[in-house]
Amino acid sequence: MRAVRPISLALALVLAVPLGACSGQPGPQAWAALVCTALNPWRSEIDTLTSRTQQQMTTKTTPGQAKENLARLFDGAATASEEARRDVERAGVPDVDKGDEIAQGFIGSLAGIRDAYGHARNGIQALATSPAKAFYAEVSKVVERLTAEYEESSLDTKTLESIELRQAFDSLPECQ
Repeated sequence: MRAVRPISLALALVLAVPLGACSGQPGPQAWAALVCTALNPWRSEIDTLTSRTQQQMTTKTTPGQAKENLARLFDGAATASEEARRDVERAGVPDVDKGDEIAQGFIGSLAGIRDAYGHARNGIQALATSPAKAFYAEVSKVVERLTAEYEESSLDTKTLESIELRQAFDSLPECQ
């Protein structure tokens, strides 16, 4: 059996440290940057869709037009929420205490929001458009349910607090 050359052992040790760092969890700054990069377009899309939904609720349209527009808006919000959820999931687990719980909290919240919009889309699609007064009354109920489900899905940051992540979120330009 051949002895390991000292130079080969030293090279293996030097390479092992950076490779180990690459395969580990992202640090607080890196994770926060990835999460904010995923959430910024989502927030913009949700804001836009929310404004359009509010306009749709006050604009005089036929029940059929309203139904089609609202279903499309809610579908867009569900799709945007799923994209953000996938991007946050790809960010991995931050290298902080309770990092897995924090990552799962973000992912779970986005999944709940996605589902809330999906339920709203399905609720709108199931509505009969006549009589118009009954249709709009049911639309209001669907939107109330959406609001409740959305609020239930919000991330409880009190139980998922990390000082390192809070500092990262507060200091990164991507998170402002």
